Parts: sequence; C-alpha cells; structure tokens
Amino acid sequence: MGEAIERFFEALPARAPEILRGLVSGTLQIELVDGDRTKHWLVRMRPGAIEVSRQRGPADAIWYSSEDLFERLVTGRAQGVAAVLRNESTFSGNVVLFLVFRRFFPTPPGTRDPRDVAREQAGRRK
Repeated sequence: MGEAIERFFEALPARAPEILRGLVSGTLQIELVDGDRTKHWLVRMRPGAIEVSRQRGPADAIWYSSEDLFERLVTGRAQGVAAVLRNESTFSGNVVLFLVFRRFFPTPPGTRDPRDVAREQAGRRK
C-alpha cells in the first residue's frame, strides 16, 4: 500500500478536532482494491474524534475505491465526489459520512478558497 495512504490514515486522529466539529457520528468502512487484493480500513467518527483500524466490521456506510484512486485523493490530485459521480468508486449507506470524511482530503494544488478570492477582489475595488 502506498505510503501516502498510510500517512493519511495515521494523521486522521490528530486532525479530527478541527474537521469533525458537527454532530456527525458513524462508522465508515473503506475497501481499497489493488488487483485481486482488498485492503480494509474501518473509520469511526464522532464529534471531534476519529478512530481508525485495519479491520472489517459493522459500518453505517461502505466506500469502495481502487488503491490508486485513493492515493490520488489523499494527495489532492483527485476529488472524492467527482470520483463517485464518474463511477470511479462506489459508495453505499449513510452519505453524510462520505461527505464529512472527504473534508480530510487535501485540496488540489493551486486551489484557492473562493471567499479569499472575493475578499481580494473587494479590497482592490476600494
């Protein structure tokens, strides 16, 4: 498995307090396919905290992805919603968990927050 994926999952607990601020809670099973092998990650989310294990277990939602696509997601070279809409990966269960989990992915290189762009443009008009 790619080192970027390992680092991504290792960093989730430290990043959870800033990302999981809402009332969302549930378990997301992530299935990463690489050829004829499937690697499992079980992610339990609750407000301000996340637990990650390499197990399979009961989950409120399941996300299936190729390992290659997931590595592009964790490095900001792909976007989760776009991948699901293009049927490059599939998702079943509580969609809110997917929408919350995608906030852990970095933005693509060069992407800027539209609010920052609007502030800059407003500042130039003064």
